[in-house]
Amino acid sequence: MEELLNIVSRINSGLSDYVLTILLVGTGIFFTIRTRFVQVRCFFEGWRNAFGKFTLHGRSSSLSPFQALSAAIAAQVGTGNIVGASGAIITGGPGAIFWMWLISFFGMATIYAEAVLAQKTRIKDDDGTIHGGPVYYIKQAFPGFFGTLLAGFFAVAIIISLGFMGCMVQANSIGETCSNAFGIPGWVIGVVIAIFSALVFFGGVSRLVSVTEKIVPFMAFIYLAGGVAILIARIEYIPATFAAIFKYAFYPEALIGGGFGYAIKTAISQGVKRGLFSNEAGMGSTPHAHAIADVPNAHIQGTVAMIGVFIDTAIVLTMTALIVISTIYVGDGPLANANGKTYAALLASNNLSQTSLVQYAISSVTTANVGNIFVAICLLFFAFSTILSWNYFGKINMSYLFGKKSLIIYTILAVLFIFLGTVMKSELVWSLQDMFNQLMVLPNVIALFALAGLVANSARKAN
Repeated sequence: MEELLNIVSRINSGLSDYVLTILLVGTGIFFTIRTRFVQVRCFFEGWRNAFGKFTLHGRSSSLSPFQALSAAIAAQVGTGNIVGASGAIITGGPGAIFWMWLISFFGMATIYAEAVLAQKTRIKDDDGTIHGGPVYYIKQAFPGFFGTLLAGFFAVAIIISLGFMGCMVQANSIGETCSNAFGIPGWVIGVVIAIFSALVFFGGVSRLVSVTEKIVPFMAFIYLAGGVAILIARIEYIPATFAAIFKYAFYPEALIGGGFGYAIKTAISQGVKRGLFSNEAGMGSTPHAHAIADVPNAHIQGTVAMIGVFIDTAIVLTMTALIVISTIYVGDGPLANANGKTYAALLASNNLSQTSLVQYAISSVTTANVGNIFVAICLLFFAFSTILSWNYFGKINMSYLFGKKSLIIYTILAVLFIFLGTVMKSELVWSLQDMFNQLMVLPNVIALFALAGLVANSARKAN
């Protein structure tokens, strides 16, 4: 098992540090150019399309643009918006946030392409059920054996990564934080989360959107309201916070140490990796939700999808960054006077890690209990909503591979993985989830490039 873990870790390192970083950044730049900066031209149109048909009533087979966006954001806004942002800052310094912003800008063009293609290639069953996602546009891009192979590879990867192991990882975050904050045994939390998840899973897409369209606005309000309160308390340090982000984006060695080449590579790679896998642009997950939106044309849902990336990174993830940097890295924070020689020592002496950074930051303004409870509640909503959407994405691909009769087995296994995630933790499971998460990108991006003409045509017709 240890040897397998080492192999998987090396694969993950090679993929995330080089292959996927270059591939996904290149994809974002490519579609930004091909769509003539659709994320700029159609930014406000996207907000109008997303919230113009606001509703809190789920539909049976198709979704409103807002409902599709809610299901997508439920997947995007997960533990990565708290733990992932903290990890990027610890490893790459505050400057990593600048690179997160930059990659999210290009990622908006990538996710526009995914949503457009998901709309254009979706299919409808005899009973009116709509299916869409990367497997369908992969098959259109490559009609022969190669397309079947790529689509099958993607389907297997997303079922394992999101449907099973991903939900296990999210459930573990819920169990660990709630146990620390409230003293509830992990198995009790596991039973409760598994039951609530099963109720949504067996209710189909209508129950999914009925839940996510209510959870997403509520969880965003709770987290942002709490974050604003912290920032008000640290208002005098906000200018220094933004200054630190821009300073360490181009001068990271002053903080994290090492030569300029090593430091700038670390800052950029951390920002790019964490940003990409927070907003999920290019991964092929959120197109499943955007495919079933009821819109007059694909371009409309493409603009809505862009807003999901913006909300995830520019709003929610940025709030995490501002909370952490304003309380820990500037002013009277414990790392305010850190440099390349003392940074690691100060992190260790203050017991700061990616899992404790936000709790420490909030506790420094309030109390330890308030910090633990606030983060636990936010992670509960973030992770639970992600579990719901990820299960749905995996379900579509399970049906594609094995038919609808396989879904009962898939759902039972998913519920079991959720329970196990709250009572156990295996580093190998976490590493395998990362690996399959990254492997999803390869067939998805290949198909995006192959069908770039369809995307450019939709963007060209935009007002």
